[in-house]
Amino acid sequence: MKKIRSELIDELVKDYQKPEDILGEGGLLKQLTKAVLERCLQGELTHHLGYKKNDPEGRNSGNSRNGSYEKTVIGEQGEMPVKIPRDRQGTFEPVLVPKGVTRFSGFDDTIISLYARGLTTRDIQSHLQEMY
Repeated sequence: MKKIRSELIDELVKDYQKPEDILGEGGLLKQLTKAVLERCLQGELTHHLGYKKNDPEGRNSGNSRNGSYEKTVIGEQGEMPVKIPRDRQGTFEPVLVPKGVTRFSGFDDTIISLYARGLTTRDIQSHLQEMY
């Protein structure tokens, strides 16, 4: 796995001055967790539909993206509103945050360890798709 670039860490933490800025409500860790989780859910939907967003291949496919709905999930960083994508036919079943489940554990640790190893958001998305 790749190592995280120092410049990336510097860019992420440059505006943070107190521990609460990183660990607190709305801090960096919570923002990263939310961003990666939502990106992974978009990846799950892309896999489910079989084509990327705005890809002409998806025209007249019979199923397409249909916005998202907000769901509050509870993880190590506390409660967090997450946008769950949906499809027109209603057949998309997220694996990372299944329907009816609001609590997940271990996800934050996984994301942080992948960032620490230098994976990009896209790499983390691919890794989580393979895991789930």
